[in-house]
Amino acid sequence: MYRLLFLLLTAFASAQSYRFVYEYKMKPDAGKKDSTVTDYMNLDTNGKKSYFYNAVKYERDSAYNADKSYPALLKSKHYDRNLNYTVEKDYAKKTINFYDKFKNANLIITGSEAPKWNIENEFKKINDMNCQKATADYKGRKWEAWFSKEVPVNDGPYKFSGLPGLVMMVKDSENNHTFDLIQIKKINSLTTFIPKNNKLITSEEYKKLLKGYSFSPGEDIAGMSVDSRAGKMEIQLKDDYIIQFDYNELKKSGANMDTVIAERLRLTNNPIEKE
Repeated sequence: MYRLLFLLLTAFASAQSYRFVYEYKMKPDAGKKDSTVTDYMNLDTNGKKSYFYNAVKYERDSAYNADKSYPALLKSKHYDRNLNYTVEKDYAKKTINFYDKFKNANLIITGSEAPKWNIENEFKKINDMNCQKATADYKGRKWEAWFSKEVPVNDGPYKFSGLPGLVMMVKDSENNHTFDLIQIKKINSLTTFIPKNNKLITSEEYKKLLKGYSFSPGEDIAGMSVDSRAGKMEIQLKDDYIIQFDYNELKKSGANMDTVIAERLRLTNNPIEKE
């Protein structure tokens, strides 16, 4: 299957757009290395720019923008709160923009710092594609990537670009973050829901925000609905994240209800970019 899809990519041109779907496995809690979250991320490119974002969030936002149905929004699939971000790459300008939302603020971090790769003399096949190994020290972690020159797209998941081919797989040395290419689709065009009004901050300021964050119902919750008959409670946060709880289980926690909610909504202490 992959071989056929990659043959279609040999005619890759700026007028054509493709979506590469990666399975992303992450360990959000540095103290619980046996706990792994699996999510799915899209890399969309037209040969000039690319956008990397959460697949479920994209489906949810697309559906909501089409019919503005809040009940349908609440019933959408779940994705991890740490994956609200979007990474935008401009190939000609060699820029990498990182977008995220913190409470009510739309944030942007601009830069051009892609990994500095060491291409190794080591090869293997992944999904019948000839791949070569590359390594890099990037943002506090040691990374191992496998890329294929058979795909004329010098890009990959997250900020992992700059190799002479598509990144098929990339992981850090501790297996805290792993991306595997699992699907390729041809799409009509690039679509993005990046806000127009963004606050420019530095990477250091962003990390400080996340590190100092603690959940507060009054500061974080934008809306809440309870269906006692169905035993469900949905919470929408100011950063647009939506989560559903078992209301009957929450009631059992009594005065500790806020603590239980906060535990589900806390941000990772094992980020992809370390200090």
